[in-house]
Amino acid sequence: MNPLISSIMISNLALGAIITATSFHWFLAWIGLELNTLAIIPILAKQHHPRATESATKYFIIQATASSIILFSSMFNAWHTGIWDITQLSTQPATTMLTVALAMKLGLAPMHFWLPEVMQGTTLSSALIITTWQKLPPMALLYLTAPHLPITILLLLAIFSTLIGGWSGLNQTQMRKIMAYSSIAHLGWMLAILSLSNNLLLFTLLIYIIMTYSMFLTLIFSSSKTAKDLGQLWSTSPTITSTTMITLISLGGLPPLTGFLPKWLILEELTTNHLIPLATTLALSSLLSLMFYMRLTYTTTLTISPNTTNSMMKWRFKPTKLLNLTPTAISLLILTPLMPLISP
Repeated sequence: MNPLISSIMISNLALGAIITATSFHWFLAWIGLELNTLAIIPILAKQHHPRATESATKYFIIQATASSIILFSSMFNAWHTGIWDITQLSTQPATTMLTVALAMKLGLAPMHFWLPEVMQGTTLSSALIITTWQKLPPMALLYLTAPHLPITILLLLAIFSTLIGGWSGLNQTQMRKIMAYSSIAHLGWMLAILSLSNNLLLFTLLIYIIMTYSMFLTLIFSSSKTAKDLGQLWSTSPTITSTTMITLISLGGLPPLTGFLPKWLILEELTTNHLIPLATTLALSSLLSLMFYMRLTYTTTLTISPNTTNSMMKWRFKPTKLLNLTPTAISLLILTPLMPLISP
């Protein structure tokens, strides 16, 4: 893609998210969502390949459908109340439609089927954008409308997402699909805490973005697309191999790494509010996600697969993609001592 066109698309991608996050009028929020969607379509389809075109088409159809439902729910609310303010969403059918539409945009279960397929058909860098930046506009709308959304639907979506995100990831070997199901599971945790603590929602989202960004940088650096490719990572860079192990364990939520903090705080908040069955279900479903993270950790760092002489000497060659993994990888370790400052 032409650098000028690429910079325009990325600028519009950022602008759409900013417009949605900063607007208090439903029409402006919808414009931001549409701008965001239209800007990423050329980025997804920049590979001149049928699979990339298919992914871009699927993404466009899903996002356009969800945006139209959001616009319809806002019009329905304005018809009954005469108010277009985002924070004044009070009509019951409108809140239900909005919740379903935002769940579709985020890829929450059971409206998740498009996310793994779209990510599998794009490049690693495009998949990184889908799992991080593209989550921000819908999460901003959820944050603004949280007091009015139906709690029952939110908690059901959270349970489905954590269970399906963990269960479906067990059967995958493609790294982009594994990261897609990881995204679904983590978003389920965010939805579970949405109605109880907005600050904890933002903290969980921040940690999720840092962990996902770090993992995708490793995949881009090593051009790893499958779990088998990660098994040869040590011959490219032994240091990156150790970093990948830390990232995977942090994604799984094992103490004392940073990925453990959001889950710990969410479980604490749920038990404080006497939601013991929900907290138990989330904790047990996280074991499913932990299973495939630990399997990847074992494949990446604890086994040495058969290698040719050329692949064993890969560390001698200068990498073509220079990425600084140090800040994101270290942040997965050093945020743990900040726990007393973060917890209420």
